[in-house]
Amino acid sequence: MGFEQLAELRDRLQAEKVQVQTDSTKQRKRKPPLQTKPREQDPAVEAIWRLQKHFPLAFPVNPAPKFPLKEGILKDAEQHLELLGISSEQLKQGIATWCRGSRYWASMTENAPRLDLSGQAVGTVTAAQALHAKQQAQRQRGQERRIQSKPKKRIQAPAADTAIEPIVD
Repeated sequence: MGFEQLAELRDRLQAEKVQVQTDSTKQRKRKPPLQTKPREQDPAVEAIWRLQKHFPLAFPVNPAPKFPLKEGILKDAEQHLELLGISSEQLKQGIATWCRGSRYWASMTENAPRLDLSGQAVGTVTAAQALHAKQQAQRQRGQERRIQSKPKKRIQAPAADTAIEPIVD
């Protein structure tokens, strides 16, 4: 094979390489977007998200601190079920979850204002309610510590030198 033939072969290979790169680029552009399944979301989390969207002063987004809610807030919120687009049961779960966390318990201090759905103060936290919240927070932290420090049970296999005798009837 002469130099001219090698040069021609080289040029053809380069042209094919460019064509392959162009084709692969076109193929990448033509790929349809990945179809992802919508995730099933916890109904309580969905309810909280909708409460935060429609009532941001009463249900602030983390990291903003939570505020004690008005006693009877559930009845007030039930009047807005159609606006929220959730069921009554889902609303109950959402508010219960919202009021169960350490951020909420920390907000329950004596004489702290209680907020309605529009974020207006409509009452205060009593000393008994503040004490109850403190106890709940301690209980919750205690449960978390027990779960974290609970040793895992290990099943030990019989020692290799231990003979297992069959049961004979």
